[in-house]
Amino acid sequence: MKRILTAVIALSLLTGSALKADEGMWLPMLVKRLNIADMQKHGLQLSAEEIYSVNNSSLKDAIVVLNGGSCTAEMISGKGLFLTNHHCAFGVIQDNSSVEHDYLTDGFWAMAMKEELPAKGITAGFLIEMRDVTNAILGNVSITLKGAERDAAVREAMAKAEEEIKADVEAHYDIRIKSFFEGNEYYAFVYETFRDVRLVGAPPSSIGKFGGDTDNWMWPRHTGDFSMMRVYSGADGMPADYSEDNIPHQPKHFLPISLSGVEKGDFAMIMGYPGSTDRYLSSYGVEQELTVRQPNTVKVRETRLALMKEDMEASDAVRIKYASKYAGVSNYWKYFIGQQRGLKRLKVKEKKQSLEAEFQEWVNASEERKEIYGDVLKDWEEGFSSSNETTLYRTYLNECVFGSEALLMAYRTSRLAAALNAEPANQEEIDSQVAQVKASAEKFYKDYNQPTDQKVTAALFQFFSEDIPAALQPKFFKDQVSKNKGDFSKLAEKMFAKSIFRSKESFDEFLNDPSAKTLEKDMVYSYMTEFLNHFRSEVAPMMGPSQEKIDNSNRLFVNGLRKMNEDVTYYPNANSTMRVTYGNVLDYYPADAIYYNYYTTIDGIMEKEDPSNDEFIVPAKLKELYEKKDYGRYGQDGDLRICFLTNTDITGGNSGSPVINGKGELIGCAFDGNWEAMSGDIAFEPTLQRTIAVDIRYVLFIVDKYAGAKHLIDEMKLVTNEPATPTLDSPAAPVDAIKNDTRASMKKG
Repeated sequence: MKRILTAVIALSLLTGSALKADEGMWLPMLVKRLNIADMQKHGLQLSAEEIYSVNNSSLKDAIVVLNGGSCTAEMISGKGLFLTNHHCAFGVIQDNSSVEHDYLTDGFWAMAMKEELPAKGITAGFLIEMRDVTNAILGNVSITLKGAERDAAVREAMAKAEEEIKADVEAHYDIRIKSFFEGNEYYAFVYETFRDVRLVGAPPSSIGKFGGDTDNWMWPRHTGDFSMMRVYSGADGMPADYSEDNIPHQPKHFLPISLSGVEKGDFAMIMGYPGSTDRYLSSYGVEQELTVRQPNTVKVRETRLALMKEDMEASDAVRIKYASKYAGVSNYWKYFIGQQRGLKRLKVKEKKQSLEAEFQEWVNASEERKEIYGDVLKDWEEGFSSSNETTLYRTYLNECVFGSEALLMAYRTSRLAAALNAEPANQEEIDSQVAQVKASAEKFYKDYNQPTDQKVTAALFQFFSEDIPAALQPKFFKDQVSKNKGDFSKLAEKMFAKSIFRSKESFDEFLNDPSAKTLEKDMVYSYMTEFLNHFRSEVAPMMGPSQEKIDNSNRLFVNGLRKMNEDVTYYPNANSTMRVTYGNVLDYYPADAIYYNYYTTIDGIMEKEDPSNDEFIVPAKLKELYEKKDYGRYGQDGDLRICFLTNTDITGGNSGSPVINGKGELIGCAFDGNWEAMSGDIAFEPTLQRTIAVDIRYVLFIVDKYAGAKHLIDEMKLVTNEPATPTLDSPAAPVDAIKNDTRASMKKG
């Protein structure tokens, strides 16, 4: 059997464990050829066909991609009911909330299907099949072809391949062809996408977000991070827009739910849609992350969060409006802090340099290899070193310019502006663009507070002015800073004073009689267009040569690496396509003399309770159930488990993914990774990487005992099995490391 290794760092055995850390995000179509024997060795009792099949129902048919890849969900009933994370549904919960109906604070449960709420903007996609189209795309493309010429050849081949697949599948299916292994392989994915999705149930944030930003990315964890939604179809079973006449979708497969729980060493598998990893990033790329992109992103977001928090704490209305925005900004603010720490601590740059030196030695051993791969490292170094300033600019364009909500809304009028400026005028196109902008504005202004945006914009513009080299700044922006004598509060005040984007009323007035002249005179619109035009005309052309060198080196390095190590089975970076990752339920040692158990219990919730801190409020009903030990069939040995750990390999986009046992049953819902392994998107950490999942029994307990929504339990297929025999003995944990460790919830371990 081929060795299964990381793209950069070989797998090592876990300290004190017979199991290795299970790195790899594997394409389900290839599981039969690459992974099934190893998976069965770990404890899988299914066949490869039961995981992925085109002709028969399989686990893949129960896996849902939300919005094309923002999160994952899993079908848990034959009536379209699916489970995902609370934070994946947070925007939907917030969108349906008001001061009068504060579902963020109180939770929401539809006691009948007619009470379910529209999940506006949410789509649910099901993978029908995937196809290897590498030969169709690259069959006539030389490995040495690069740059614009290569891009054009690949685009043409992709378009042809897509047309051929369209002629072979149902007309309403979506087809997406994606690049893998940095452009060395291509696969096509066929999806059926449903547009009518409704919110069924969500616990209050005091359960679904328990621990808030403090516990985000941390273990031990006690968060009931789950929600439930339902997919609807037309009466004919086909995808349809929202209608009261639609019926619950009947999936090809839904997951049975295990009530048996998990023990250390149990097999665990996750299927989902991981968003993006960069495991093949060069040492030069790591250096740029550590010195340019990440520290500046953290700095800017820290200020943005602080300013948002001020207004949220002063007003419940603002708190509800900005809850989802704040969570989104905060998530990767904290993530990048942890990733920088991990990259440095694990000396990832140095390890990559070592691999690159080995690669160059292999290249130099053959004249033929030197002809193809000889410039890879040189071009990498030149590409990254020459792109530091433009990378900083692009980072600040995203974080500072389009961190301003008003400028982002102005950007959404770009197509309307083009229609208004078109000659001859096309009233039908203008009306179409007005309708689209109006729909976008409706949601935007529902969650908008102009005073908050104004002070955030002032702070962000100041960062841009102070940190971006003057030669790279748009002249318009520099002139405005000069006119306002460097007073950014004054600059922002003038920008917003008469802008049509300052309020829903003023924007609606514009849409009632839209004109290009009104847009062009608007200060918010002017800032947006000046920043964007400057980037497109001045900065982007500077980026082109550097990016071409980086992209070409990425492709050739991975191509050569796989030839250099022919006995190694590599996996591609995540790219929002369905992947399988597998391993075992497992504890870990995060640092010297510290031991963390593989599960937490409800005791930990009560230990963390702090009524003065909204992140650690415990609902009265939950405390009542705790005091009575009223856990029903969801408890274990008189206790209630909340979350557990596996050593599976996940990243953003896997949020909401099912954790599945060896029999194909649902045992948990993945929602986070651990702080010690934040470098994982770039380099997997064999001894530390863990997935944090909410125990499915805690989910059921909240639905049944806390919310009284037993009708939802009745929809599901619950299975009770004899507890699995653990495959590992628990390592001896030093007594002083767990004694009185209230956060670790160890006393039942």
